[in-house]
Amino acid sequence: MALSVASTRAAVKADINVTPLIDVMLVLLIIFMIVTPIIAAGFQATLPRSENPENRPEGPDEIRLGIDRDGKFYLDIGDGPRQIADADLPGRLQALYAMRMKDKILFLKADQNIDFARVQLALEMARQAGVRVVGAITEQKQTLLKKKEAS
Repeated sequence: MALSVASTRAAVKADINVTPLIDVMLVLLIIFMIVTPIIAAGFQATLPRSENPENRPEGPDEIRLGIDRDGKFYLDIGDGPRQIADADLPGRLQALYAMRMKDKILFLKADQNIDFARVQLALEMARQAGVRVVGAITEQKQTLLKKKEAS
């Protein structure tokens, strides 16, 4: 009963087992198929509507940026709104906020019918100029109770 050593050994396979690789790839494919539409949709939000809790007058040291219905910028530093060109606005904002050490707040007043891209451009210029907080100036919503008090 002599056995050959060569016959008892199993032949060595040099093939790569790709089954686990395929399983992992299918799981990743499913994950990306689910996550990609969510990422591509972007941020969507319905903004809340409410009445202004307080009617606060504008202060003399506030910097206000206005955008009219034609998309023109107006800068108000306390001496009344003055029209400013798009090219001059970033430099002017940088000069104003470079001098401020404490409060780097910009109040934005924009027409409700302009393209949001115009507002976004103004916010980007303000951010690059060093503005840390942007406050929105709105008209106070009139309720039925306030209308009765006024009359």
